[in-house]
Amino acid sequence: MVDFLARILGMLAVGLTAYSVLPVFDWDSLTAVLPWRLVVGLVGGFVGFTVTPFVTTRPLRRGLDSFASVPSGAVVAGVAGMMVGLAIASILSIPLLRIEGWQGWGAPLMLSFVLGFGGLLLGVQRQRDVPGGGASVAVRRGAVGDAKSGARILVDTSAIIDGRIADVAQTGFVTGNLVVPRFVLDELRHIADSGDPLRRARGRRGLEVLNRLRRDARVPLEVLDAELSEGLEVDATLVQLSKAEGASILTTDYNLNRVAEVEGVRVLNLNELAHALKPVVLSGEEITVQIVQEGKEAGQGVGFLDDGTMVVVEGGRRHISERLGVTVTRVLQTAAGRIIFAQPKVG
Repeated sequence: MVDFLARILGMLAVGLTAYSVLPVFDWDSLTAVLPWRLVVGLVGGFVGFTVTPFVTTRPLRRGLDSFASVPSGAVVAGVAGMMVGLAIASILSIPLLRIEGWQGWGAPLMLSFVLGFGGLLLGVQRQRDVPGGGASVAVRRGAVGDAKSGARILVDTSAIIDGRIADVAQTGFVTGNLVVPRFVLDELRHIADSGDPLRRARGRRGLEVLNRLRRDARVPLEVLDAELSEGLEVDATLVQLSKAEGASILTTDYNLNRVAEVEGVRVLNLNELAHALKPVVLSGEEITVQIVQEGKEAGQGVGFLDDGTMVVVEGGRRHISERLGVTVTRVLQTAAGRIIFAQPKVG
């Protein structure tokens, strides 16, 4: 809608301007002039309708998106530096105002621009260089305010997309404060805007999970103004941020899990939690399982428990699509999980 309104305004502005600036020659007949002015005005209107969004609304939208990702600390430091630069420029410009001609206003204007822009850059740079500045300042401020409510847990993109954290949080087992760094939120937004339908669906699911967590008052959710460290990826920056502040990392990423453990960072892995919560089944125990498919060996049937554990039933092939009472004979632990072997219950 905004782009369409911009196109209409651009069409009117460029079309009327083109119609007005065409010189009217002193010809005997106005009919020879008016068609040409009308043609130029229509061409100008078409150009304005086509080009206006590309030079107005779209660059403005990209600029606002970029500005939204800038940490608030950097904005404050930059504005403070610019104000100091402009104040110095005002003092130095007093003698220059006595000069006659364009130099009397041109030199102070140039001095204000140079010192104001220089102060802006210097303020942002020094804010990043000061120990505890940037992302660390935001983390420490939050840690002081949340010290009584529990530990801080940095949430990885994979854990957000996974979605189970929202269900776990609703049970009340999460006692800490969930913290989503700004660079993780940016990565999630890029995934949601991906051209790949699968990645886009995963990203949008992650955003919905964050909305669920934000609506749940039992677990505080905080978005942390932290930007990516120069030369580091998201996982490396997350580990660096966790080490600096003594926070844990919540993830489902196996590689991030191992890297964080090597760095001495405490990791909360949702996959390991799900594995630990699987019910213990012992040899000789009787269970009921739905036989859904054939097994690898002759006569075997395969079913699954509610938690996804595979149950291989000897002689269960003829009971496919049936619920069958079985007796556990042995439990095999593999790298992919547990496999339960059983046989039909006698009697």
